[in-house]
Amino acid sequence: MEMFGDPAIWLPFAFAGLMGLSILIYVVLDGFDLGVGVLTPLADGKEKDMMIASIGPFWDANETWLVLAVGLLLVAFPAAHGSILTALYLPCVLLLVALILRGVAFEFRAKSTGAAHKRWNLVFFIGSLGASLAQGFMLGLYIMGLKVTLATVGFAFVAALALSASYAFIGACWLILKMEGELQWRAVAWARRGLFAMIGGFAIISVVTPLVSERIFDKWFSFPEIILLSPLPIAAAAVGLILFRLLERSPMEGDRLSWAPFALASVLFILAFAGLAYSFYPYVVPDQLTIYEAASAPESLLIILIGALFVLPVILGYTIVAYTVFRGKATKLTYY
Repeated sequence: MEMFGDPAIWLPFAFAGLMGLSILIYVVLDGFDLGVGVLTPLADGKEKDMMIASIGPFWDANETWLVLAVGLLLVAFPAAHGSILTALYLPCVLLLVALILRGVAFEFRAKSTGAAHKRWNLVFFIGSLGASLAQGFMLGLYIMGLKVTLATVGFAFVAALALSASYAFIGACWLILKMEGELQWRAVAWARRGLFAMIGGFAIISVVTPLVSERIFDKWFSFPEIILLSPLPIAAAAVGLILFRLLERSPMEGDRLSWAPFALASVLFILAFAGLAYSFYPYVVPDQLTIYEAASAPESLLIILIGALFVLPVILGYTIVAYTVFRGKATKLTYY
C-alpha cells in the first residue's frame, strides 16, 4: 500500500513496466519480420515476394514499439538514457542504418526488375540481418554491464548470433502461419533447424548472465528463490519440447494448428524476457543505476504518464486493427 502511496516509488516502477512492455512487444513483433528478412536468401524470386508480402502490412507498425521504448527511456530515465546510448553508440548507429536500408529496399525492390531487383533483395536481407545482429550485440553488451573488454565484446557477438537465429526461427513460425503449399513446407524445415539454434543461444545467455554479476547469481540461486523461480526454466523447457514435437508433425492436414508454432515461439520469447527482467530489476544500468535513481522528478513523470496513457492505447489499438484486418494467409504483394 505504501509503495503505491509514494509517487517517487510507483511512478518509476510504472514507467519501467511500460518500457519493458514496449520492448517485449517490439522484440516479438519486429523479431518475426526481421527474421523473415533474414530467411529471404533461402527462397527463390516468387517466394521472396510472398514472404515480404506476409510482413508488408505490419513491419513499419511493429517498429513503432521500438520508438516508444526509446522515447520512454529518454523522458522517464534521462540519466540511464545517456549512459546506455553512450556505451551502445556504435551498434545503435548500425541499427539505424540497417533499418533505413531495409525500409528503402522494401519500397524500391517493387519498382525494379532484373539485376536491380536482385540488388534490392540483397539490401533487404543485409538490412534485416544487420538490425538483428546490432540488437543482439546491444543485448550482449548490456548483460555484460556495458563494459567494453575483449571478453564482453566476444560475448556480445555470441548474443548477436543467438538473437539473429531466434528472429529467424520466429520468422519461420510466422511463415508457417501465413503461407500455404511448398513455401509452408520449407518454413517448417527452417523452423525445425532454427529451434535448436534458438534454444542453444538462450541456454548460453541463461548460463552466462548469473555468472556476470554476484547480485544476479544470488537472486537466482539462493534459497527459497531457486525453488520459487524454478517454474520459469521448467516452463521454457516444456514449451521447447512441445514446439519440437509440433514441428515434427507440421504442416498438418487442413492447415490445423498452423498458428501454434508462432504462438509458442512468442511464449518462449516472453519467458526469456521475464528471466532477464527479473535478473536486472531494479537496475536500468546494470549494477550502476536503479530505476529510482535514474528516474525524472515525480512531477515530471506524472505529466509524462498522462501523455503515455493516451499514446499507448493508440499504438496498441492500431496494432490490433492491423493484425485483425490483415489476418489469414498472405496474398500477392502489391504497392500503391
